[in-house]
Amino acid sequence: MTKLAEAAQTIDAFLDNLPPDRQAEARRLVEIFRVATGFAPRVYSHGMVGFGTYAYTYATGHSGTSFATGFAPRKADLSIYIMPGYQDFSAILHRLGKHKLGKACLYLRRLNDADEAVLTELIQAGLADLKTRWPVMPT
Repeated sequence: MTKLAEAAQTIDAFLDNLPPDRQAEARRLVEIFRVATGFAPRVYSHGMVGFGTYAYTYATGHSGTSFATGFAPRKADLSIYIMPGYQDFSAILHRLGKHKLGKACLYLRRLNDADEAVLTELIQAGLADLKTRWPVMPT
């Protein structure tokens, strides 16, 4: 993942500046993540919205801090970040709906392509898996 910095922009300002076709979806995702995690949203560099934070140190000695889960409303797709991307969530993903997978994220062309209850389950499963590896702090 690219090095992230928390942006000075508020979540409302960030959402207000999105293109109209992504704005409603991003607002709905904020609510889905808020309910699934119990955390407040924070805006990060590169147009990412994160919930919770964790500090990590890999076996190589590389360390850093990142948001625990979140999303980015991109022009082509909604990128959903399920950290750290190691767990096999195929049973949940099978029920999610139309999506594409990346290493630690999944892509939805449109939010209505996904079952929101299953997306909530996936966010919670990813967060639970992350908590087995590193402490997660609320935002």
